[in-house]
Order: sequence, then structure tokens, then C-alpha cells
Amino acid sequence: MKRFKEKTVIVTGAGSGIGRATAIRFAEEGARVVLVGRTAETLEQTAAEFPEDHTWIHTDNYLCVTCDISVQSQVQGMISSAIDKFDKIDILVNNAGKAIQGKITSLSSEDWHSAININLNGTFYVCQAAMPHLIATKGNIVNVSSVSGMGGDWNMAAYNAAKAGVTNLTRTLAMDHGPDGVRVNAVNPSVTKTNMTTAIQDNDSKIDKFLARCPLGRLAAPEDIAAAITFLASNDASMITGVNLPVDGGVSASNGQPQF
Repeated sequence: MKRFKEKTVIVTGAGSGIGRATAIRFAEEGARVVLVGRTAETLEQTAAEFPEDHTWIHTDNYLCVTCDISVQSQVQGMISSAIDKFDKIDILVNNAGKAIQGKITSLSSEDWHSAININLNGTFYVCQAAMPHLIATKGNIVNVSSVSGMGGDWNMAAYNAAKAGVTNLTRTLAMDHGPDGVRVNAVNPSVTKTNMTTAIQDNDSKIDKFLARCPLGRLAAPEDIAAAITFLASNDASMITGVNLPVDGGVSASNGQPQF
């Protein structure tokens, strides 16, 4: 099914993990995809996984743009490149992010600003630059927030604050730009099998504790998150806006008590 045929989709953080799975899913469903990330090589690796159905997807149907989304001038240049290539933007997926661990007593100011700049400021910059084009197409935005933006975690002060900002920015943009015909939603994953997750200290022990609280008893795969993103971006969700959708195996359904 080609739900996104003739649609132009921007995916940030498209070089790995959720971003890679999302870019591939959109390409499989017929979209023209703008892959955004810091490293050209990983973006090209994602594009190499696009389907080889030359009746609808070929090299002209994607664009790789290296961009640090925490730098506003680079974001503006990326949006200009997308418009120069495809003339329009229909869907924006703000996926690029960075997890930084630490209590407020141990976080450096550099770590704090890095988490805010990439996760929150970067989302703001891309939304701001893309919004006029999305208004023109009556398009939509899907932000990748986190269940950490809906409730607290231990030892994640900067990341939680940044993702909470993304969660509420999503609601505000939905209210402000619904009258313009632009829908804005977010997916809020919990622990997902990505490189960012495996880099966390004492990962195995933390995963075991997570699985003990997860009703479905497994980690999400990037493809699980991509499926939710493409649903929210599609016409199947045409009456959905301002939603932060947990994709977490049921973790956020719990009040935190252990299983008795």
C-alpha cells in the first residue's frame, strides 16, 4: 500500500535506529524522503535499504542532507535543500535526539545544554523552518518524544526536561496550527533497541528491571515505532492532533508498583 505516494517527508536522525526504520517505511509506502543527519555515510546506508521497485522509487526520490539540527542556520539550509529538490514538504518527522544520563548534582552545564539543544531546540528549529511549507500543503508533523517526557526517570534530569518540552511543544503546535490545517502529534517510545540504548551504562541490569515492569515483556524494535509514526502521519489519522502516543509495551499503564 502506497499511502504516501507523491508525498515529501523529512526524517531527522535518519542514519540509524528509529529514524532509519522510519525513513525506510515511508519509502516502502511511496514517499519521497529527505534523510537528515550528521553523517553522510550513514544516511546513504539508510537510502541503500530503500526498496528497489523502480516503478515508483529511484535515486530521484530521496535526498540526503547533512545537518546539525541544533544549529539554526544549518536547519534553514536543510529546509531550503528539500524545497529546491521536491518543491514542497508534506510531512516532518523530528526524530533526532540524544540521551544524557546524570542527576542535576552531577550534570555539567555542557551536558545540560547539549541535551536541550539537540532534543528540544533542534525540534523547535526544524518545526519553525518547515511550518510555512506545511501550512501550504496542509501537512503534518510527528515528533519523537519519549515516555520520559510524560513522567520522570531516575538519573535523567536533562533528557527528561528536554523531552517534556517536546511533549508540550507538540500540544501547543497542534492548537496553534490546527486552524491552518496542520496536524501535530508525537510518539513517545520507551526503551527501544537502538545504538543509543546500548550505550547506556549498566545497560543489561537496567533492561532486566524494565522488562519486569513491561506487560508485553520485550523491548520495542525501531520498526514498532516507525509503524506508529507512519500511522499518525497518514490520512488514517486525519482527525488526530495534539496526541502524545506512548509506544511502550504498556509501561505507562502502570502506577509503578511491582507485580505481586
